[in-house]
Amino acid sequence: MLARVALRDQQAFKELYDLTSSHLYGVALRYLRTASTAEEILQEAYINVWQQAGTYAATLSAPMTWLISVVRNKALDHLRKFKRETETTDSVDAGAEGQVEAIADHADPHELFSAATEALVLKRCVAQLDAPQRQSLALAFYDGLSHSELAEHLRVPLGTAKAWVRRGLERLRKCIEAQQQPATGRAS
Repeated sequence: MLARVALRDQQAFKELYDLTSSHLYGVALRYLRTASTAEEILQEAYINVWQQAGTYAATLSAPMTWLISVVRNKALDHLRKFKRETETTDSVDAGAEGQVEAIADHADPHELFSAATEALVLKRCVAQLDAPQRQSLALAFYDGLSHSELAEHLRVPLGTAKAWVRRGLERLRKCIEAQQQPATGRAS
């Protein structure tokens, strides 16, 4: 059946899906713990199977073993990506708190309040960014990655990395400006 899928036989692919999807969904769910994420990863795995069926070697593994490894690898990639995004978000939060602590050593109460307020606004605005934008900005500003290093690190095209940084900065600017408007200028 995988050999027929490699030849782009849609009927064979449908049969393969019908025969294996419930078992492979269970594999994805075991790693990911949430139904929606498991479904998403299963879909990505089947896309990969459709595209890579020609690489399956019957002498190396049984078909189901190969399919399970495709799903497992997709699930692990997702978990690694989620971990990196979480660590990046944590570093943004730590960076804002570090700014307040650095100012605290030599500031009066008004400066401390101002710095804390700015850090809180920044934290709120960063939390509103999409995950790729948040991660891109954190890597660029806290880790000092260039656009090309960022693209390589995130495994995306250079234009995508640049767009994430540009759009993230624009959204941050608009959010911060909106947060800093005087209370009288806001609608009640």
